[in-house]
Amino acid sequence: MYTRPSPLGKSLDSFSRFLAAFRRFILKDDMARLVLKFGGTSVGDLERIKAVAVRVKAEVEAGNEIAVVVSAMSGVTNRLVGYVEEISPLYDAREYDVVVSSGEQVTSGLLALALQELGIKARSWQGWQIPVHTDSAHAKARIISIEGGDLIDSMKLGEVVIVPGFQGVAPDGRVSTLGRGGSDTSAVGLAAALEADRCDIYTDVEGIYTADPRIVARAHKLDKVTYEEMLEMASVGAKVLQTRAVEMAMKHAVRLQVLSSFTNKPGTLVVDEDEVVEHELVSGIAYSRDEAKITLVKVADRPGVAARIFGPLADASVNVDMIVQNVSDDGKATDLTFTVTRSDLERAVDILKKNKDDLGYQDLASDSDVVKVSVIGVGMRSHAGVAQRMFKSLADEGINIQVISTSEIKVSVLIAEEYTERAVRALHTVYGLDAK
Repeated sequence: MYTRPSPLGKSLDSFSRFLAAFRRFILKDDMARLVLKFGGTSVGDLERIKAVAVRVKAEVEAGNEIAVVVSAMSGVTNRLVGYVEEISPLYDAREYDVVVSSGEQVTSGLLALALQELGIKARSWQGWQIPVHTDSAHAKARIISIEGGDLIDSMKLGEVVIVPGFQGVAPDGRVSTLGRGGSDTSAVGLAAALEADRCDIYTDVEGIYTADPRIVARAHKLDKVTYEEMLEMASVGAKVLQTRAVEMAMKHAVRLQVLSSFTNKPGTLVVDEDEVVEHELVSGIAYSRDEAKITLVKVADRPGVAARIFGPLADASVNVDMIVQNVSDDGKATDLTFTVTRSDLERAVDILKKNKDDLGYQDLASDSDVVKVSVIGVGMRSHAGVAQRMFKSLADEGINIQVISTSEIKVSVLIAEEYTERAVRALHTVYGLDAK
């Protein structure tokens, strides 16, 4: 992908992985090339960084080639962002990137020192030294390419390479950052560039659960989920992995494992659908509180109205999710309901009110006391009645459904926020996900 651009794309990536597996099988070579990513809680203070060093040392002594991607220590990025906003509310995004990327740089240097103290060869690499090329969208950049050749050479010599997550270099040569949570994306991109056997994402949870265990006491950890399921979970509220990271892993066939840095238990593998022997009807229940509903009452029902409504919102980078339209009996007007993130609600309402005369609606109502609850599973493709079971379960609980949206492996509903826990527990039970 990144190190050897080719028109064969994913086919070349898959063939390279096949050759690596063949080598290990024929030559009995148990060495693996792993990318280990440690989040902010895993490197939250010096003692935790030392604990990470011990874990990395064990992987090295097992004969593996290791690259490590680190986040900033807990709370550091928030503090750095606060500094920027305090000194310059309308800040230059390029200087913002210089400041906030320093948190990961500190962690990478400290981990290298901790490994050296344990007798392990280690070196930190900054994004511009590798380099990790990104586009020019400072503070929310996207990875264009990663040149992993020097890192591979270093790893083959027995050195642990440590890379700060979240950062790269823009076309103008300046430091860029990938947006909050971008370290997951850095790790997956690096794993693809290094043709790693697996990318392990260490966090403060033991894996991916069938539901939030803080709400559902009988939720259990999944051994495997597919890329598609994980992508849907991440997009509808599960905070374990960043959506962009899952998209990249799926595109480039990077095997992921989500596991805890505080235990020695296996985690959850995120893999291609072919690796899952038998699919459950539903793999998990997810929810998102970051939702707000907007309803435009009595909008003129004529061609082009939807474009005039959603066009200005798109221009203002307001992401619209669930949409439902109810046409009146006379066919002349319609009520249009849709959802946005809570952080975008005020801006969206302001835009719609400013364009009221052009849009021709009678009234506008908004509600931020809503939550989106979703059931997810690739097994839905081959089973009918999944949505009906969801709707009946919620009806039995006396929960009104406000908006519905579906995909091939997901059904989502919008409900009043006060019913979140009751809905999640009921759905977890009705789909047979409660731990035995």
